[in-house]
Amino acid sequence: MAPWYVAIILGIVEGLTEFLPISSTGHLIIAGHLLNFTGPKADTFEIVIQLGAILAVVVLYWDRFVGLIFPDKSRKFSGVYGLWLLFLTSLPASVLGLLTHHYIKEYLFSPFTVAISLAVGAVLIFVVEALDLKKTTLTLDEITPKTALGIGLFQCLALWPGFSRSASTIMGGMLLGTKRTVAAEYSFIAAVPIMFAATGYDFLKNYALFESGDLVFLLIGFVVSFIAAWLAVKGFIVLLGRLTLRPFAVYRLVLAALILLFL
Repeated sequence: MAPWYVAIILGIVEGLTEFLPISSTGHLIIAGHLLNFTGPKADTFEIVIQLGAILAVVVLYWDRFVGLIFPDKSRKFSGVYGLWLLFLTSLPASVLGLLTHHYIKEYLFSPFTVAISLAVGAVLIFVVEALDLKKTTLTLDEITPKTALGIGLFQCLALWPGFSRSASTIMGGMLLGTKRTVAAEYSFIAAVPIMFAATGYDFLKNYALFESGDLVFLLIGFVVSFIAAWLAVKGFIVLLGRLTLRPFAVYRLVLAALILLFL
C-alpha cells in the first residue's frame, strides 16, 4: 500500500467533501492523481473511507434512523413511510447506476471530465439560487412521496463524477419547494442507503485485493473520514442557515479552472 499519510490525506478529502455540494468523487480522483495512488486497490480504498463518512451521518442523525425501525408517532418521517420515501429517492439513481456503471467508470473517471462536471454543477447552483423559489417544505416530516421521487431523479446527475450527489439532491429539493437546510438534511439521510448499497457491492467484489498488512492503512482512512465527515456535516448545516450555495459554486469554478490548467 501507499505511505500512511496518504490514508490520512484521502480520509480528510473524503470526509470533508462527501456531503458538501462539491463532489467527493471528483476530489478523490484529483487527489489520487496528485498522490500517485490510483488503480483497483486505490478505488477499493476509497470505498472503505466512504463507509466511514456514511457512519458519521448515521451517528449524527441516529434518532432519525432509529425512528425508521421503531416508528415515532410524533414524526411522519419514520417507520414504513420514512423507508418508502428513502426507497423512492434511491430508486432512480440505483437503476440508472446499475445500467451505466461500466461506462461511467470507463469514460467519466478522469480529471478532465471531473472539471467539466464541477463547472456545469456550479452554473446550475447559480441558476437555482437566482430563482425566487417558494419554500413549502419546512421540516423533514413534510416531505412527500412526490418530492422524494423528484429528489431521486435529480440525484441521477451525481452519477457523473464531479457533479456531487449532495449538490444534485439539495438543488432538486430546493426546486421542488424544500427549504435549503431541510433539503440538505434529507440529502444526508437519503445518501446512506444508496451509498451503503453501492460501496458494499463494490467492496464485496474487490476486498480480496487487500492483504492483512493493509488493514492499518484502511483503518486510518476510515477513522479520519468519519471524523472529517462529522465535522463537515455539522458545519454545513450551520452555514446554510446563514449563506446560500453560491460560495460552493465559486469554489467549484475555481477548482475546475485549476484542474484544466494543471492536470
